[in-house]
Amino acid sequence: MSLKNTILIVDDDHEINELLTMSLKREGFQTISAYTGVEALRAAQEHSPDLVLLDVLLPGMDGFQICSEIRKTSNVPILFVSCKDEATDKVIGLGLGGDDFISKPFSPIELIARVKAHIRRNNMPQKQEEQVDETLVFDQLLIDPATHRVLVGDKPIALSAKEFKLLFHLAKNPNRVYKNEQLFSLLWDDVHMGDTHTVMVHIYNLRKKLEQNPAKPHYIRTIRGVGYKFNDKPVEFAE
Repeated sequence: MSLKNTILIVDDDHEINELLTMSLKREGFQTISAYTGVEALRAAQEHSPDLVLLDVLLPGMDGFQICSEIRKTSNVPILFVSCKDEATDKVIGLGLGGDDFISKPFSPIELIARVKAHIRRNNMPQKQEEQVDETLVFDQLLIDPATHRVLVGDKPIALSAKEFKLLFHLAKNPNRVYKNEQLFSLLWDDVHMGDTHTVMVHIYNLRKKLEQNPAKPHYIRTIRGVGYKFNDKPVEFAE
């Protein structure tokens, strides 16, 4: 692992911060430690890290607020590290633009694997075929890969990078059923790297943003016991 890869560690627990620092340095990473939101935002601006490990529970500005601020200017991978393992926190964190959610206590080996996979994924050059993908239009929904623009009717929809990637992949292959593991591998580059529940969270967020009735989704359908598929049929509005 090249020393050019710098990890910003944001955790007010000095022991955990030091543990993460030692583990990452053994793998050849450079690290920067921050213990408050103000320190984290300053370090993110000054050092432009390759990845951010971000605790949720911090004094003053919490991890969700920090993530929102970083996302205004940067697409750096953000991995939440939290003692809270509630589905609601995952929904919030990933909905704000976080890329992954790791619960404490965590395995240093698993965390390092996730860090490497996110950095590898983020450093991949864009494939030529992805550069020439055409705009997809399905009745009320427009998906433009060139600008990462999504419209429902005339309303622009703000999606995170991974939400867009997931939606575009499903929509480009309408009516094909994908297992959770396949979608997880698509987004995170390693199917064995983490919890496929994260795919469910991204699907949940997409439905909230795209669907007229998220409880009865039209575009992204659940195939029980298997996974998900994109429905390319016209929207059927209730009379």
